[in-house]
Amino acid sequence: MQSQSAVLEAQAAASGTFTLLLGSIGGISLLVGGIGILAIMLIAVRERTREIGLRRAVGARRRDILLQFLIETGLLSVLGGVIGVVIGVAAGKIVSLVTGWPMLIPWAVALVAVVFSALLGLVFGVYPARKAAALDPIVALRME
Repeated sequence: MQSQSAVLEAQAAASGTFTLLLGSIGGISLLVGGIGILAIMLIAVRERTREIGLRRAVGARRRDILLQFLIETGLLSVLGGVIGVVIGVAAGKIVSLVTGWPMLIPWAVALVAVVFSALLGLVFGVYPARKAAALDPIVALRME
């Protein structure tokens, strides 16, 4: 025989383990996504070296270049976050229709996910943006 408290303790332990597992998977996914954004932006800096040099040569400040790349990483990560939320809601709706279970979408959580995605993109976009802003215009224009 089991008491109610033993059943509740077992359920709480299983729930805690499941939460830890999902949190770990989410953290690893965010790290991989951030590294992907970092790589994409570093490639963008390398491919647009002449453009950056030209902008610097005609008067753009380092701050302007930095801001441009930070805005690009922010938009890239927000777009990724919105796409992720849309895919998650669609998958949830499909599961809800197949199983007959009701589905509740906490829109505040979806908004937090998109905002967190934008912050993650900005954090991982700082290095490429600083690298682009630090380019010497003469050297950048010479590069091919």
